[in-house]
Amino acid sequence: MSRIFITGSADGLGQMAARLLVEGGHEVVLQARSAARADEALQAVPQAQAALAGDLSSIAATVALAEQVNQLGRFDAVIHNAAVGYQEPRRVATVDGLPHVFAVNTLAPYILTALIEKPKRLVYLSSGLHRSGDASLDDLAWERRPWRGAAAYSDSKLHDALLAFAMARRWPQVLSNALEPGWAATKMGGPGAPDDLQAAPKTQVWLAVSEEPAATVSGAYFYHMKQCETHPAVRDVAVQERLLEACAGFSGIRLPD
Repeated sequence: MSRIFITGSADGLGQMAARLLVEGGHEVVLQARSAARADEALQAVPQAQAALAGDLSSIAATVALAEQVNQLGRFDAVIHNAAVGYQEPRRVATVDGLPHVFAVNTLAPYILTALIEKPKRLVYLSSGLHRSGDASLDDLAWERRPWRGAAAYSDSKLHDALLAFAMARRWPQVLSNALEPGWAATKMGGPGAPDDLQAAPKTQVWLAVSEEPAATVSGAYFYHMKQCETHPAVRDVAVQERLLEACAGFSGIRLPD
């Protein structure tokens, strides 16, 4: 049995992954942005151990969430699933003055990675759209660029892949990987999405708990349980380090060795 913490597991792929894991006999802790949503998450997956509340758009709330996670003891895997979509028509500022998409999709997984006690495995959800992300990492806060929601989302999914590969390099004792679940008919993906919804949560579950040789690797990118190529910048150590430095600057939190 493994212990797994899943962000963004009140609905969608996070909830689907949680169900697969508890059905497999694993111990799962859920996360949602508010206490009410956490209650809903636990009602949807009653076999879960707990559901924690924490607004990932807030730096302070994300720090507090990491403290809650650590109080429960060390986890075998953390699945960074939470994300907001690409349809925000304007730059929505968080309590910290950052774009909502960047705060939730990029900065929150960085903060949680830095503050949660190192698990055995880290799993980051990216997207095929990461391949059109901006690897220059210029103006991450979208203060100078005209806002484009789709581009902000693509950038954030590139960041998630960069985080996965950076942690694989920095923490060789941890298996750290990224994946794209496919364009499936979730709330974010929309009803017309063409990919297989039932297949969409399986890769993150597999990477979190499987002992198969293909799953016990690090610094890889997957689609439907098969390794595939990424944006070339994902493997660029200099780009990885620039993102880590930027996230440390925004959050005031540095990664431990």
